[in-house]
Amino acid sequence: MIDTRGLSCPTPVFMVQQAIKSGAPAELEVLCDARVAVENITRLAGTMGYQVTVADRDGEFKLTLRK
Repeated sequence: MIDTRGLSCPTPVFMVQQAIKSGAPAELEVLCDARVAVENITRLAGTMGYQVTVADRDGEFKLTLRK
């Protein structure tokens, strides 16, 4: 799980990108608290072959990336 809460873009995107490039598993969970991070991570994951589901929990988001 990658926790990007409290970080502003582009840091969350770089963290997810680094995890994927270093051999992330087929499923990866990401926590974030900014809508723009959700959008940017979703876009990145899509270009890298992942499907993304987003759960909104009182302003915090849990993204599940699946290969």
